[in-house]
Amino acid sequence: MKIWIKTMTLALTVAWSAPSAAWWWNAEPSGYTDTQYPVVLVHGMFGFDSVAGVDYWYGIAEDLRKNGAEVYTTQVQALDSTVARGEALLPQVEAIAAVHGKVNLIGHSHGGPTARYISAVRPDLVASVTTVGAPNKGAAVADLLHDSPAEGFVGTLGNALGGLIDLMSDGGFDQDTSASLQSLTTQGSADFNQLAPAGIPSSACGEGTYSENGIRFYSWGGTGVLTNMLDPSDVLLGVTRLAYGLEQNDGLVGRCSNHFGKVIRDNYFMNHLDEVNQLLGLHSLFETDPKAVYKQHANRLKNAGL
Repeated sequence: MKIWIKTMTLALTVAWSAPSAAWWWNAEPSGYTDTQYPVVLVHGMFGFDSVAGVDYWYGIAEDLRKNGAEVYTTQVQALDSTVARGEALLPQVEAIAAVHGKVNLIGHSHGGPTARYISAVRPDLVASVTTVGAPNKGAAVADLLHDSPAEGFVGTLGNALGGLIDLMSDGGFDQDTSASLQSLTTQGSADFNQLAPAGIPSSACGEGTYSENGIRFYSWGGTGVLTNMLDPSDVLLGVTRLAYGLEQNDGLVGRCSNHFGKVIRDNYFMNHLDEVNQLLGLHSLFETDPKAVYKQHANRLKNAGL
């Protein structure tokens, strides 16, 4: 009995003290996310920096910082065209790059094309662009709503909600639901891809070029929808998913549309909000924690010298 106790005590002491045993406590090595250039997060449609103490990137920025990354969260229009959002993002990126030289942009949803706009017009400021659950080739939901009889009602409701989000997050931006929807249609996305073609796959569901103008391109996304029975937002995404028929999607973006540059993975069991650890961290218990995916990606950028 004494031998068993001593053995267990020694094992626990080693696990506690040895750096190589960090996995025992699900910890990362020191500086795991310490990228050369800062990570700049770009929110999507109906997005914000922080509202009532709740961050859009729920727990993600803090987790990256805790593991060594310099992280900035940006704010642009909750609802507007890709180009208008990109123009609002540009001075923020310029200010950050003035201090650090370049940035690693990570954009979720409409934030993906918004980040891509910066790499197209100011490639000198950008080390990498990563899109997460982004409609890089458009979204069927936008196709369904744009120029439909419901667009007027959706636009009025969207502008009101976007304005409220903007007010609560001190954004100071006007909102334009119609311009947002048009940008996210298949045709609107194709038009934008003429302006910012780098990283866009030439085939229907392939990968794009991995780098151009010294900028690395990455993407990942999900194909889950109903992922946590406690998350009320899953119900809404369960409705919007119907726009895709049999195509795999995350509730708002199709699997192939989220492809951009090097596809890290396109079928996490996550829905569109899980991809930013929302609603309030309620995601599938049977899939990787979204925060861990961002940490792994920051480490990927670090190892690439970015």
